[in-house]
Amino acid sequence: MKSQAYPLVVWRFSDGKAGHDNQSRGLADALGRLRPVETITLEPLPTAMALIALLGRRCAIWRDLSNPDLILGAGHRTHLSLLAAGRMRGGRAIVLMRPTLPLFLFDLCLIPAHDAPPTRPNVQITRGALNRIQPSTMLDSTRRLLLIGGPSAHFSWDNASLCQQIAAVIAADPAVQWTLTTSRRTPPDFLEYLDCKERCAVIPVTETDPDWLPAQLAKTGQVWVTADSVSMVYEALTAGAVVGVLEVPRKQSSRISRGLGQLAAEGWVTFFSDWLRTYRMHRPPETFNEAERCARWIIDRWFA
Repeated sequence: MKSQAYPLVVWRFSDGKAGHDNQSRGLADALGRLRPVETITLEPLPTAMALIALLGRRCAIWRDLSNPDLILGAGHRTHLSLLAAGRMRGGRAIVLMRPTLPLFLFDLCLIPAHDAPPTRPNVQITRGALNRIQPSTMLDSTRRLLLIGGPSAHFSWDNASLCQQIAAVIAADPAVQWTLTTSRRTPPDFLEYLDCKERCAVIPVTETDPDWLPAQLAKTGQVWVTADSVSMVYEALTAGAVVGVLEVPRKQSSRISRGLGQLAAEGWVTFFSDWLRTYRMHRPPETFNEAERCARWIIDRWFA
């Protein structure tokens, strides 16, 4: 067992997708807040090279790197590389989200509850996907944020209905400052339907960088998120904000919509239709920080 005097060596495989990076970076950062960590970010191996490594053949790749204690990855393209790295260099392989490969191949699988993971010793169930956000002590109740997604595999879209919801939310409290940002999935004509721009600063996603949203969430007391953008719902909850869900048409009942419904039933979020009846919102019942909870489990289990 490695002494706490020495940093843990973490190899983090990145497939370049922002959503996947957000998860593995969130866990690596959380580990680093608990004890010294040296994180090395790597690209996944080509499939053929990963298979060669898994078969036990020697590869020159990674020969100059320190042996890993932990190997992290999120996204299908990272899975074989996680296993190949563990086979070649040791270290425990941790996959985030449900992998396409059998669960028993990994030392730890961190899987959101809405994916209905089985009960196994190497499976930890998480409330949503992990992220880089930290609970904030600087939340300002007069700052409000609107996070707009777009059509997805589980939700369709209705510009007119969504903009009516936004107008109602803004009109309910005229003394606060509103900021709205879009996403890469937001339909190009969405802003044409928005008729309350004089009350709301609009920041298109093209004018933001990866640190813009974390900085906003660190100081925003109330956040409204479209139902399709479930990852941003969990990020807002992690920051500690009061979270509302703007409703968009569901294509069908899905694990995503059921997960949001469970959050509402447990008092974590408020759907627009519920808010419209009472003009009240649920406040988070407790601190929400899944990355830190999982990091503590890993440290306590393997490196205490």
